[in-house]
Amino acid sequence: MLPLELNLGPLLPEHLSEIFVGIALFLIVWFVVAKKVVPMFEATYAERTEAIAGGIEKAERAQAQAAAALKEYQEKLANARQEAADIRAQAQAQAADIAAEIKAQAAEESQRMIASAKQAIEAEKAAALRELRGEIGGLATNLAGRLVGESLEDDDRIRRSVDRFLDELDSQKV
Repeated sequence: MLPLELNLGPLLPEHLSEIFVGIALFLIVWFVVAKKVVPMFEATYAERTEAIAGGIEKAERAQAQAAAALKEYQEKLANARQEAADIRAQAQAQAADIAAEIKAQAAEESQRMIASAKQAIEAEKAAALRELRGEIGGLATNLAGRLVGESLEDDDRIRRSVDRFLDELDSQKV
């Protein structure tokens, strides 16, 4: 059997004391790293975790506030739209009332104007009839005088005769 020889070169310590010193230095480095470096990494990791968690919580709060503000805005907008619709409905109702009132006033004014015109027509008709009676009476008297060949001077008697004749004509029309 061949002897088993390991040739590790420069890695193989020549003295046993080098192994102990290496182990002691390793333990010192490990202790320093465990006591100083790892806590700093842990603290940094914890700070970042807290910052991220705080940022997430802050973002969630901001998102909740934004959602609440959006909901409030939508409610206000819906209320404003409803209020605008109510105002439009009231304005339309008022416009309809005003239009009805104006129509009623116009109808009343037209009835008043028609009544006034009828009165004026009746007055004109009465005046025309009076004037016409006077002229017819005068013409009838002249005609009767020419037919009879005498002058009919008695005004009262002539007027009564003419009025009686015109009354007879009026009663025949009706």
